[in-house]
Amino acid sequence: MIRRSLLAATLAIPFALPASAQETAKIGLILPMTGQSQSTGKQIDAAVKLYIAQHGDTVAGKKIEILLRDDAGVADTTKRLAQELIVRDKVIAIAGFGLTPLAMATAPLATQAKVPMIVMAAATSIITAQSPFIVRPAQVLPQPAAAMAQWAAANGIKSAVTLVTDYGPGLDAEKWFNSRFKDGGGEVIASLRVPLANPDFAPFLQRAADAKPQALFAFVPSGQGAALAKQFAERGLDKSGIKLIATGDVTDDDQLNGMGDVVLGVVNAGPYSAAHPSDTNKKFVATFKAANPGMRPNFMAVFGYDGMHLIYQALTKTNGNTDGTAMVEAMKGLSWESPRGPAMIDPATRDIVHNLYIRKVERVDGELYNVEFATIPMMKDPAKP
Repeated sequence: MIRRSLLAATLAIPFALPASAQETAKIGLILPMTGQSQSTGKQIDAAVKLYIAQHGDTVAGKKIEILLRDDAGVADTTKRLAQELIVRDKVIAIAGFGLTPLAMATAPLATQAKVPMIVMAAATSIITAQSPFIVRPAQVLPQPAAAMAQWAAANGIKSAVTLVTDYGPGLDAEKWFNSRFKDGGGEVIASLRVPLANPDFAPFLQRAADAKPQALFAFVPSGQGAALAKQFAERGLDKSGIKLIATGDVTDDDQLNGMGDVVLGVVNAGPYSAAHPSDTNKKFVATFKAANPGMRPNFMAVFGYDGMHLIYQALTKTNGNTDGTAMVEAMKGLSWESPRGPAMIDPATRDIVHNLYIRKVERVDGELYNVEFATIPMMKDPAKP
């Protein structure tokens, strides 16, 4: 018996981690770096790198190591990569998730492994309900949709057609725009849904034109707004008197300059614009551009930047304890000054509470920007009581 115990102890020794390895805190970052949603991946990746460059790669005695993985926007790939990161690489958190199906596919793994899952992009309301380990510093689509509806109903728009991408966030956008717009006395003439993969907006835009509403309310994922704007102009809707209103995903800062004059005057709602006038944001934009020549930060960049802030603050609060439950508890109720303005994690829902801004696309110093002109302060997810 003594010999067996000694043998067992001897065999266990090689598997003990050296002290230096125990000081490393690995974070799995799963993003669509290629494929249809690569804009989202590149923006978040750049922002994560910027946050670490500004705040150092050590927090609470832990050396932060980012393990970036490309899922190309495919849910099965996301799930496989998450499992590898959790089981093989022993990450303390998984983060990213560029689209709702990717986050939904991964949520059970976060629960099973008790690993914090920081959703930096996917915006369907129900995501945080899929696991008690999900925390979301990104937006929730009911927020900008409801904000846009309230503005439209209060500013003389009486009829609208909605056009959304046919998946979770789009259905949220449709539901909450329609509900709040009708509450304000507006009429939704038609609700159109476009496929997520390889969308062709033209036939849907023609149906919208034929319906002759005062406004077309649109939501498409980040990165698809340029195609929508181009086809909006090609179909002549910009000259038909139909006003384009949208969530800020459509007038994405990453693509806005390439959309041209067709988007001038488009009113939209969102939590972040590169033109946000705070000192915090001016510094963020300047340093982001310096680190990424030719890029302008968009809302996805801010969500990624704030996601890293959550992880750093959680490790600080736990004094370096990487237990998943402890880290999630530390994130609940956190508040901070983001480049977007004041932000907080709702302790009840683990979702973001932040300002929603009503903006208009204007030309400023030769470039197109979403210029804020009204604010709905510290808006919670209207889909959650």
